[in-house]
Amino acid sequence: MVQRAFSRDRMRTVMAHIPLAIIAAFLLLALILVVSDRWRRGAFVVGIATLLAAWFRLILPEVQAGLLAVRSRPFDVGALALMGGTIVWLTLSIDPLGTG
Repeated sequence: MVQRAFSRDRMRTVMAHIPLAIIAAFLLLALILVVSDRWRRGAFVVGIATLLAAWFRLILPEVQAGLLAVRSRPFDVGALALMGGTIVWLTLSIDPLGTG
């Protein structure tokens, strides 16, 4: 019985970190793009990751949001959505300077 309760608690702990792990995977992809001299695409992926973090914070309860829950839900969602939207808008508005 103790083993079963331990595994449930452990599963909840692991599940709480999945949204953050997904965001971290996007940020790793962005870093790879930036290092391979695709900085506009990398910045775009950072913006998408930020918007995805806002979405996770909006739809997930506090327990499942894990480390994405920093302040109140409206503040977190608003700040992440504003920053993500701004980053995406800026990356789409940058002239490719003849790179097609």
